[in-house]
Amino acid sequence: MAAGFRFRDFVPEESTEKGFDSLFKIFMQLITITSGDVGEALSWLNELDKQYGLTDDGYGMGDFIEDLKKKGYIDEDPQEQGAFNITAKSEQTIRKSALEEIFGKLKKSGQGNHRTPHTGQGDEQSTDMREFRFGDSLDQISMTESIRNAQLNHGLGSGDFMLTEGDLEVRENEHKSQTSTVLMIDISHSMILYGEDRITPAKKVAMALAELVKQKYPKDFLDVIVFGNDAWQIEVKELPYLQVGPYHTNTVAGLELALDLLRKRKTPNKQIFMITDGKPTCLKEGNGYYKNAFGLDRKVVNKTLNLAAAARRLKVPITTFMIASDPYLQQFVQEFTEVNQGKAYYSSLKGLGHLIFEDYKRNRRKSV
Repeated sequence: MAAGFRFRDFVPEESTEKGFDSLFKIFMQLITITSGDVGEALSWLNELDKQYGLTDDGYGMGDFIEDLKKKGYIDEDPQEQGAFNITAKSEQTIRKSALEEIFGKLKKSGQGNHRTPHTGQGDEQSTDMREFRFGDSLDQISMTESIRNAQLNHGLGSGDFMLTEGDLEVRENEHKSQTSTVLMIDISHSMILYGEDRITPAKKVAMALAELVKQKYPKDFLDVIVFGNDAWQIEVKELPYLQVGPYHTNTVAGLELALDLLRKRKTPNKQIFMITDGKPTCLKEGNGYYKNAFGLDRKVVNKTLNLAAAARRLKVPITTFMIASDPYLQQFVQEFTEVNQGKAYYSSLKGLGHLIFEDYKRNRRKSV
């Protein structure tokens, strides 16, 4: 008699883990918006709980805070009693959440290099076969195909197996490109003006791209810089804490720093991604700044265009993601893009991540 299964109604026990998970997703979003301020994020979460009933008598906000500590997502601030900081575990979780939110679930693959159309002494075998040529390594020889060729060419009845050079087949290796990318993020004051939070989506895109490179293309280089009155490089782990300052937009300083970073990289493919919502309005001059908040000052624009041309001579394409739709700004971006021979997208905040992801993949297939 065959063994079988008996089915009956199953009523799952209530789990506090479910309550934690639902609150945790909201908490991660709030941490990004509040630039890593745990106290402010928990305060907002409390208000949302009052309005929407996120907790119940079985699992409250106090339980959630204790679980955050036990699971290693927050720890107490040694400098201030009752205050909390997010941990390195939280920083990585935020990047992963951004990646899933913007790019969707990524299938696991081998080492993350980018395929090019070229074959030769690469580091991953393709499905293409060809005859053996002098200089091919032994590990490229497909023994199964080569033995089959020997049997077809010399027969099976002679009693002596014969394998000649003409029987050998090798499997092509694919070249895989390595890329250096600099992501420039505008942190001028306009990124939070006009009733629209533009810096949070920009941060999410940066965190998602960083996690994508780490997971799928580990041999690539990704540097992140921010630019306001000045420009400076930041570590990926600093992205959740990034805030807009009372800054103008010194695009020149950002491009100069980006090109300096790329000059140090020995990869064949180099590129700059620039996320901005405004026009260049500032230059550094000596110990001071030349500013024109009205924008498109010819002095500022000319220096910006000169750097676009310099990047073109260095074979560094610049892709501009303009998250503003003013016609006069688009005209400047068009001129900037033409000088550099790069690309420009006039994107809404909603579609920004997908555009950057697709452009990153597309550019990785190129080899300069």
